[in-house]
Amino acid sequence: MTVDSRRFRRVFGHFCTGVTVVTTADDDGAAGFACQSFAPLSLDPPLVLFCVRSSSATGRRIQKAGFFAVNVLAHDQREVSRLFGVSAADRFAALSWAPAPSGAPLLTGALTWADCRIDAVHPGGDHDIVVGEVTALGACRDAAPLLFHQGRYTATVAVSPHEPPEVVDTLLAWPRHNDWI
Repeated sequence: MTVDSRRFRRVFGHFCTGVTVVTTADDDGAAGFACQSFAPLSLDPPLVLFCVRSSSATGRRIQKAGFFAVNVLAHDQREVSRLFGVSAADRFAALSWAPAPSGAPLLTGALTWADCRIDAVHPGGDHDIVVGEVTALGACRDAAPLLFHQGRYTATVAVSPHEPPEVVDTLLAWPRHNDWI
């Protein structure tokens, strides 16, 4: 059975994702791209993953550098996402940023960040699956995340802080993941 790529994209466009910018730095300067295919992978050791098109020049730079930072974007950073979603000569010239401990750019205004060193790279069709070990974490800004759903940016709906957390809210914080897997 052959799956049509446009239908594949439309079907999985119904899956809401957060928006991140994955960055690195090398002898040619700062590099980065907007990334929706990011996920925490493991608590022990602390691992994350992201996927990047195998043909991506930025992806090759990240892999060659051996380190990267994940900048989790806030709802008010749509323009940042758009900037990093297209090819541009120097995306960082228009932004304020500071280096992470690794030297990868941390974007001002991000909800939070993680600094990582590459642990493994696996082929995944027309993408590479990059696994990184988290070496440092940023503070969390009190704001809503930037989300993407059905080809558009969207936002979360406010929930009362007095309501008990949902089961999903506790999965990553659960002390022993074997209790719920």
